[in-house]
Amino acid sequence: MLEAAGYAATGVDPEAPPGPAYRQVEFERSDLSGGLDGIVACTSLHHVADLADVLDTVRTLLAPRGRVVVVEWARERFDETTARWCFDRLPEPEADHPGWLQERQAGWAASGLSWDACLRSWAEAEGLHTGRAILNALDARFSCQHISFGPYLFADLSDTSEADEQAAIDAGRIRANRINYVASKVTNPAQ
Repeated sequence: MLEAAGYAATGVDPEAPPGPAYRQVEFERSDLSGGLDGIVACTSLHHVADLADVLDTVRTLLAPRGRVVVVEWARERFDETTARWCFDRLPEPEADHPGWLQERQAGWAASGLSWDACLRSWAEAEGLHTGRAILNALDARFSCQHISFGPYLFADLSDTSEADEQAAIDAGRIRANRINYVASKVTNPAQ
């Protein structure tokens, strides 16, 4: 989409599609050169192995007036009430490929644990970072210009739009799980 809008853009992800506009590699191991005007990280930081290393690389690659845009998951906001709301809206799973929410629902049912304990156990086993840890690491390296929380789960639900999830958030029925964060490069970050 960025290329179609006239920007020079490169997608970096180990599972990126083939082609000259993509690098099939972890971001911190990419061959990108510095001076980038912007870096977008969309639902990727919560599962990187070394959050500090990735964000240090982002900072190094950004031009002095560069911006970082982050869309992330604040897993600590995925409480039992929000999980049940999601589970009531799950689509039928594909035969051999259940979605991550179907897997969480089945894992919870099989675990015999409370929702919080089950989610925490899964997240720790997967090495997932909390939204708070991501925000703290970002704030240590960048100057935050915008932060907000919003709908995150709707894309994996049946007959549920972003507006539907936002309405449930606004009504206090569920918690917002998406982090929207925009920041500029800091000249001398506190590290």
